[in-house]
Amino acid sequence: MTDTPLDTRLNKFISETGICSRREADRLIEQGLVKVNGEVAGMGVRVSDADEITVRGKPLRAKPKAVYLVYNKPIGITCTTDSAVPENIVDAVNYHARIFPIGRLDKPSCGLILLTNDGDIVNKILRAGNAHEKEYIVSMDKPITDDFVAKMSAGVPILDTVTKPCKVRKIGPRTINIILTQGLNRQIRRMAEYLDYRVTSLKRVRIMNIHLGNLKPGEWRYVTEEELALINNMIAGSSKTEEASVLAQPKAARQRPRAASAQARRPVNNERRKPQPQGQSRGNPRKERDGQNNKPGSSRIQRWKGPASGRSKKD
Repeated sequence: MTDTPLDTRLNKFISETGICSRREADRLIEQGLVKVNGEVAGMGVRVSDADEITVRGKPLRAKPKAVYLVYNKPIGITCTTDSAVPENIVDAVNYHARIFPIGRLDKPSCGLILLTNDGDIVNKILRAGNAHEKEYIVSMDKPITDDFVAKMSAGVPILDTVTKPCKVRKIGPRTINIILTQGLNRQIRRMAEYLDYRVTSLKRVRIMNIHLGNLKPGEWRYVTEEELALINNMIAGSSKTEEASVLAQPKAARQRPRAASAQARRPVNNERRKPQPQGQSRGNPRKERDGQNNKPGSSRIQRWKGPASGRSKKD
């Protein structure tokens, strides 16, 4: 197979022609239904435009021209390509070729979302470390205070992290304008809830240099050549890999803590533990102190009692 600077993974190459997703392409490859230059292809093979690729014995059609759409998502539309989901965004847009959204907006939210068939631009825009701006108009269930604006701007602890500092300004008694460079799950709603506010409406009005403008809910338009040129310039130095997202996290979040139990099991000074004589146990000082003895036939699980209170991680 041709080795050129423009080569790419086979599953991606297939999906970019629009016949299926990368996951479906993987299944076709695993089933031996894909050939490259007359040979059955394996997983991870890299190909280029110079290679002859067939799927189920039929030549793979040429990669379609890249498409970029600006869509004003109405409330109630779900940002998924799954056709089994009612009111999914693909059916709502009803574009004649296969496209998918760049990121998502919650079902109760509305506003600007980009759709494309270009997987590379999706990754570069979405990676947290690339720090591309997204702007929202958000209304709350009670009056906005200066303290609320200050705390939202500084960062809020949600989802086992602290949100990055962001730009927040009050534009109405209960409405703010907020500009994020992150894309955590339901981020704005979670931030508001932490500060004892509830979002009543959320509308995205800008992504990078793309503005919602006068598009009505449910309408879409093509990204202009000028807009696309500026986007490409803005993402020229962006990473399209997970490294950008990982490096954007606090150092502590990137490191796995060493298990205390593993340290406890480690022998000191390379000394081996002496085998316990049969019929004897190491004992439990706490149980001896409390007068608790192991009863024959009793189960360790039955004797153990969980903490009286605790907090489980939902997210």
